[in-house]
Amino acid sequence: MHAAHQKAYKGAGMEGWVARWYTRTRQNDMADFRREAKAVADRLASGASVLEVAPGPGFFAIELVKLQNYRITGLDISRTLVRIATDNARRAGVKIDFCLGDASAMSFPDECFDSVYCSAAFKNFAEPIKALDEMHRVLRPRV
Repeated sequence: MHAAHQKAYKGAGMEGWVARWYTRTRQNDMADFRREAKAVADRLASGASVLEVAPGPGFFAIELVKLQNYRITGLDISRTLVRIATDNARRAGVKIDFCLGDASAMSFPDECFDSVYCSAAFKNFAEPIKALDEMHRVLRPRV
């Protein structure tokens, strides 16, 4: 397949009813999201800027920002999941910038995030190496 026509993800897209079903299913894992958010927060400074790649319905990001004053951005390929995550954050009373985008071609400037988080998504990326390169590109070096 020509690169210009290649999908940014493998398999069926997470849009519409599939994204809503996935959201309902993942709600059963809230204890896991809370536990993982706590583990990540233990390693981050207050006010850190965090990028979550493929946040889905935003459950991890919401739990993370509840723990500390982080600036969180979520990047997802699914319009439906961006909308769901934005609504979930609003209902939780937290500020997170969920935006539409491709993990293998991010529109963020170099070295603009203190931390990048991605869980259980690489299997869906059409170009996982490019996605990993992009995550590294937007990550600030540790000093």
